[in-house]
Amino acid sequence: MDSCCGGPTNHEPGDRRSDNPGYDAIFDSRFSRSIAKRYGRKGLRPAERQIVDFLAGSGIEGATVLEVGGGVGEIQLELLKRGAARALNLELSGGYEEDALRLIEQEGFGGRIERRLGVDLATEGHGVEAADVVVLHRVVCCYPDYAKLLGAAAEHARRALVFSYPTSNVMSRTFIRLMNGLLGVSGNSFRGFVHSPVAMAGVLRSQGLEPSFHWKSPVWHVLGAARPAQP
Repeated sequence: MDSCCGGPTNHEPGDRRSDNPGYDAIFDSRFSRSIAKRYGRKGLRPAERQIVDFLAGSGIEGATVLEVGGGVGEIQLELLKRGAARALNLELSGGYEEDALRLIEQEGFGGRIERRLGVDLATEGHGVEAADVVVLHRVVCCYPDYAKLLGAAAEHARRALVFSYPTSNVMSRTFIRLMNGLLGVSGNSFRGFVHSPVAMAGVLRSQGLEPSFHWKSPVWHVLGAARPAQP
């Protein structure tokens, strides 16, 4: 299963630590390097392409982007290439920073992408400015309180929000249980989650966002929602 959550790993020298050791231990520089390397060779994965296409189709020209847990920032880079004005990335793990900054400079977007480390939108959203569009890719499955996280994300979305989540079935729930068991044995506090798709969509509706796009693969779903046009 292509999970949002890896297995227990060992830190490499140079990893930047956040205040979240569980996240740092999973999403370290080794994990980041594998993501950046694949993006350099093959571009976006299918779910990521769907996220970018949904936002581009909704009108991304000149828009501001807020991504929660954007990793090395490949979605942000592609949205800026499609016409977005600037992006802000909130990250709980410090392992991505070196690769992310390298990609930003490589693509010529220095000064247009800001990265903030150790900021949890669900609990510290008051200090984060709203954006035209908000992205959460492979993030909700790594957070215990989906309602609090999606609610905060929706409050920060002026126009649209798009997020991905794992398929909710016996196989995915079994995988997550096994992974969490291994993490527990290793002493890692990080846990993965399979939340109810209906309940997550309900959180967006409660914040005035109407789901208008749904894509699914055997492993991942992408849900896009937008605010109704004002008369």
